[in-house]
Amino acid sequence: MNPRRQKFLRLGILGFCLIIGIWLINLTLTLQAAAKKPVDALFVLGGSITREIHVAELAKQYPQIPILISKGSQDPCILLIFQRAKASLENVWVEKCADSTFGNFYYSLPILQKWQAHKVLLITSPTHLPRAQWMGQIILGAKGIWVELDIVKEKGIPGNRENNFVTALDVTRSLLWAIIGQFYSPQCAQVRPLSQVNLVEWKAKGFKCERQGNLGY
Repeated sequence: MNPRRQKFLRLGILGFCLIIGIWLINLTLTLQAAAKKPVDALFVLGGSITREIHVAELAKQYPQIPILISKGSQDPCILLIFQRAKASLENVWVEKCADSTFGNFYYSLPILQKWQAHKVLLITSPTHLPRAQWMGQIILGAKGIWVELDIVKEKGIPGNRENNFVTALDVTRSLLWAIIGQFYSPQCAQVRPLSQVNLVEWKAKGFKCERQGNLGY
């Protein structure tokens, strides 16, 4: 390689590193500011009906905060939980595109951004850690959203069990998406308000809820 090309290559690498450095500094300042703000969105990872029971109680305490439930129980089950808790349905949304923990964050991030969320309370269970925590901090954090955890203990046999391979794989995917997600934002066509769930139609089709919910279905 001739000296001129080497010079341009060094300048290119230096410029890239400078851009990344400025971005990281700005992101750190944004996250520090977000950490001091009150929680402005509740984000539930699907996998256990106990998480939905828990967030229904939170909804009564904080009716003004929007709630996003990502690939949780069947819609009528979630509706019955909120009705039993006498919690408002107006600020509750369900997302049904996700088919994995990575998908939970992948599809929910654009929704949280649309809500202009700065500080999210991530609701999950002990058996989902530390993977869910790290993924949330990486994927949401890359967009300046601070993540706090609310851990809900599961009853009976957990729906998911963590292992080092899955954790390493998902954390690696999250790190890649933290970069790719700066340029692309996926959209989920299966996002709807909980208030629009038609219980009569669901009863006609038939549905079953997790036994731990004690919902009678």
